Amino acid sequence: MKYLSLLFSMVAFISCKESSKMPAKETIDYYHLPTFVNDTLQAVIEIPAGTNKKIEYNREQNDFLVDSIKGVPRSIHFLPYIGNYGFIPSTYSNPEEGGDGDALDILVLAESQPMGTLMKVIPIAVLRLQDNGAFDDKIIAVPAQKELQIIPVNNFENISIQYPEIRKIISLWFQNYDKKDDLHIIAFNGEDTAMEIINKWTKH
Repeated sequence: MKYLSLLFSMVAFISCKESSKMPAKETIDYYHLPTFVNDTLQAVIEIPAGTNKKIEYNREQNDFLVDSIKGVPRSIHFLPYIGNYGFIPSTYSNPEEGGDGDALDILVLAESQPMGTLMKVIPIAVLRLQDNGAFDDKIIAVPAQKELQIIPVNNFENISIQYPEIRKIISLWFQNYDKKDDLHIIAFNGEDTAMEIINKWTKH
């Protein structure tokens, strides 16, 4: 028994030493990832499709946290998010130029993706909103990977002709998900305008 006890102690000691040598889990600075990779736009998913919690990426803590107001977690008191909602890395909507002071928002039309997913996407439209006098544009996109696409569209003309109801649903959802008197839809434009806005707010 003495020898068995000694053997177990040695194994435990060696295991502890080995585990202490394991590298720490690498954290990703999502905000400073490149906007484009090989000319393909990237999107960071904060809120999976079908979610009601308002989740935001906190740059200082480098973590995805449920947003709160006065300590109360925010939840969407409406239908859940109709797509995967997040932001475009390395973008900044400058308030001095009419922006809202955040990274550029994006809605990816696809099956629900986990929080923290980094996706390559194709921008097909932009819903132009004005919130309290500042532009709060929502880039509308589909996955660049064919196997992740749930609708066979890759531009504004496709979605407008084949799925005009999707445009109506997106507009209605953003008009109603956050009850604000000063939230107004300005326009629903195509991929050319979307790319102009992305390039404008990309931090070079």
